[in-house]
Amino acid sequence: MDYSEHLILLFREKGAYLEGHFQLSSGLHSPSYVQCARVLQFPSLAAELGQRLASNFSDVDLILSPAMGGIIIGHEVARALNVPFLFCERVEKQFQLRRGFHIEPGRRVVVVEDVVTTGLSTGETIAVAEQASAKLVGVAAIVDRSTSALPFSVPFHSLLRLPLATYSPDACPLCRQNIRLVKPGSRPKS
Repeated sequence: MDYSEHLILLFREKGAYLEGHFQLSSGLHSPSYVQCARVLQFPSLAAELGQRLASNFSDVDLILSPAMGGIIIGHEVARALNVPFLFCERVEKQFQLRRGFHIEPGRRVVVVEDVVTTGLSTGETIAVAEQASAKLVGVAAIVDRSTSALPFSVPFHSLLRLPLATYSPDACPLCRQNIRLVKPGSRPKS
């Protein structure tokens, strides 16, 4: 069994692979949702995933993640690389560094997420690093559920490639079937 198959089984075992009708952080709807927090709640599993993602990078000064989903895995990647970890938070719908966090210009940064679908939150996190004049050297995620090319100009690494169906709200067959919509992510409703 390869590692991807192992991860799918692990996500199912921990109740992290959900089926139903979900509104993703991007606003898209999907019949599937990957709730990485259900796996990351176990420190040994979080450490294992962090080490595996970290193995794709060297010569890194800092790990940056978006709150909420990227916090645990970002911290574990930083721990594996023995570099500082920062996270950004939404303030009036825009990511910013808070809590006294600061990125020095020229720092080599990897942005780490739990799940990437469209790359929207990841792109907003990259913008925070770029505004600080950091050098983005990579992007990583536990799960890549994208169905089209992601807009990253640096190497992107994921542990699990899981292209899952997504629909715009106005073309969602689940909405037409009146299946209850669940919004499990952390992004506030627009």
